[in-house]
Amino acid sequence: MAYRWATVPRTSGFRTPELDRGLTGAYQRNLEYMATLFGFISNRPDSGRRAFERYRKQLSVANEAEEQLAWGVGFYQAGEVLLRRRPSDTRAAIDLTQVLHEVHGEVLIGHVRKPTVGNLRTENTHPFRYRQWLFAQTGTIKGFDTLREELMESQPQFLRSNIRGDTDSEVFLYSFLSFLNDAGSLNSHFVSPEPILDALRATVKLVDRLSTQAGHAIGRGDALITNGEFLIALHRSGNLAQRVYADPKELEDLLQGSDGQARTPRNLEGAHLTLLANGLEEPPTDWERVEPGSILVATRTEAPQLFPL
Repeated sequence: MAYRWATVPRTSGFRTPELDRGLTGAYQRNLEYMATLFGFISNRPDSGRRAFERYRKQLSVANEAEEQLAWGVGFYQAGEVLLRRRPSDTRAAIDLTQVLHEVHGEVLIGHVRKPTVGNLRTENTHPFRYRQWLFAQTGTIKGFDTLREELMESQPQFLRSNIRGDTDSEVFLYSFLSFLNDAGSLNSHFVSPEPILDALRATVKLVDRLSTQAGHAIGRGDALITNGEFLIALHRSGNLAQRVYADPKELEDLLQGSDGQARTPRNLEGAHLTLLANGLEEPPTDWERVEPGSILVATRTEAPQLFPL
């Protein structure tokens, strides 16, 4: 399940008088949701962070009770894979646009969670990384404590030895990487989408089979995974939505500063941006919900494609 995105007053800081007095009751009452997820992929390093500034009200997580939440972002910048993770944050609103303001990357995954499996420490904080791969997930593998050993035994030692935390999500990632390795695609930076989709389907099938055999309910939730070339969403349940910018006029409007002056060259032909977010109770009118039971593949330059899970 996912935290519902909170409506946060526009301000340069994390706390405001409005937040200290409490957000609207509709958002205060929904902290039972456990995680939320977002990401973008673009062929311009300035467009993703500008888009999240535009949707800042929707893409902020209320924490009126000031519980301990963990958050992290992973992104690709200047040829490097970078992580910024904070395993414990008790502020009244988690507003990651402050972090994204310094990001100049073309691909990013972000995650905010209240722990359900694994305690609050950096090793348990999404996104998880293996080489060029980044992964974050919502939802829980039911009965994971009884399934962990069997899942890890199915992974080759050279992958299994990289698991540092206690979460079901990290084990899910390394099961996916194991299937990708079986297909001979693990070490290829320019792997095509097909083996990625096959590995995701095989991982879901394995986890569901083990869960069913152990008498547990099949887990739900969503996941984002990327190798820096594709941003792929595994969508089983929840409110995953997308927003695509491909029209030059829309992008020009997005990239303008608050003073109305363009910050970038006006030639935006061929520019492209795809945003994804999980947990938007009421997505903005210009967003589109993604069909559950599907895998979405987004690239830097083309409209996202949907494939059956």
